[in-house]
Amino acid sequence: MQHPSDLREHIEALEKLGDLDRVHDEVDWNLEAAAQTRYSTEHHLPAPLFENVAGVAEGFRLLGAPAALSSDPSRPYARVALSVGLRPEATGREVVEHLVATRHRPGVPPVAVAAEAAPVKANVLLGEEADLNRFPVPFVHEGDGNRYANTYGVIIAQTPDGSWTNWSIARIMMIDGKHMTGLVMHPQHIAQVWQQWADLGKPMPYALVQGGDPAIPYVGGIPIGDGVAESAYIGALIGRPLEVVKAELSDLMVPAGAEIVIEGHLSVQRDGVEGPFGEFAGYIPRETSLQPVYTVEAITHRDAPIWPLVAEGKPTDDFHTVTGIGEAAGALDAIREAGLPVASAWAPLSAASHWLVVTAPGNWRELLPGVSEEQYARRVGEAVFGTKFGSCLPQVFLLDDDFDPTDDADLLWALATRVHPDGRVVRFEDGPVLPLLTCYTPQERHAARATKVVHEALLSAPGEREPQSTFADAYPAEVRAKVQARYPN
Repeated sequence: MQHPSDLREHIEALEKLGDLDRVHDEVDWNLEAAAQTRYSTEHHLPAPLFENVAGVAEGFRLLGAPAALSSDPSRPYARVALSVGLRPEATGREVVEHLVATRHRPGVPPVAVAAEAAPVKANVLLGEEADLNRFPVPFVHEGDGNRYANTYGVIIAQTPDGSWTNWSIARIMMIDGKHMTGLVMHPQHIAQVWQQWADLGKPMPYALVQGGDPAIPYVGGIPIGDGVAESAYIGALIGRPLEVVKAELSDLMVPAGAEIVIEGHLSVQRDGVEGPFGEFAGYIPRETSLQPVYTVEAITHRDAPIWPLVAEGKPTDDFHTVTGIGEAAGALDAIREAGLPVASAWAPLSAASHWLVVTAPGNWRELLPGVSEEQYARRVGEAVFGTKFGSCLPQVFLLDDDFDPTDDADLLWALATRVHPDGRVVRFEDGPVLPLLTCYTPQERHAARATKVVHEALLSAPGEREPQSTFADAYPAEVRAKVQARYPN
């Protein structure tokens, strides 16, 4: 199946797979669309495309759960795989390896097209016409601070000197039709770029992109390194350059095939009250914070635009399939770059991106002569926690690669039977942590510093360990063959 070039082709691909639900009944943007999206996510149903949204212009639509797990259990990562240029049958480990491999390929920069060739320029709204109330901006959870204008869109921002253009995802709350506010948290890239503008006392030009090539929001939600151009990484990921077009108000280049692009400036001061919002850990916190304010000064959009919606919360939803898998890829790359043997890395989706599981190849002792299990675990922790996204991973589990970490049942068995209840823990004291991690105390979250650990749960050397009592391991080959003959494929 060919990689979809924009959100509409992504929708067509999902429909061919039987993984799309066209909802023709009228649906309200106020909680109802998100509630149905959340229900479909929790029950692994086809992605809902809301084609009749109350209170907005006819034809304006919402797409729920664009990168959640598929409704087909035989290819659970189909939406993810299609987003990153793989076949729908790709496994989680294949997605991780594809993301890692792309880090080491030459980037493929985007190509500029004329405004008349860019579908997103079909409608140009300036001044007072550029009003968010025209669009089905969703109210996502009861208890959120307001409607959320960004749950699966990419913020494009450039450093004042033009040396780095960053495309990233961060939540953004609608204040009114002309203003928004959202998380700008260090060390996230959006905060790094904004800080340079704030230090100059100048508001930061931005473009908020909804839709476009499905690789755009996927890559915007994963860590790929400071100073790296996501647009060129996307080109390498999908094997062709993205088409971009100049924004209306700045020199920023935006995806030509986007559904909607919102433009304006981000304030120098943190003068907007943001939140609360139901987050990836599965809870709706009560706290708010002061964040910069986005002014809305221009909006361009396609005819009959589609606004993507992620109803974030308890696993598994699009956050976990995007950011969780992306962090696993980043960790795998960091461990390999540190010269350590590693078979795989996986952020278990059901663990709400709070865990990372690293598996060691069977010959790791030969590859690291004289290194103890504890030393190996510490070096893995140093590699993972030394990354920018290491603050997002409070617990790492180091196990042997004799089970499938992407299978929750297999993983639970391995953790329960190998992780010592009161020992073999390598501690990393008082390190930076993401304040959204709910496993920490309120005091630790406010300080954004706490302890992170690596659970060393490696088995003894292959010749010394106990055999597994499975069909594959506990019976002679001739007995297995005789049994299998009774069960034709």
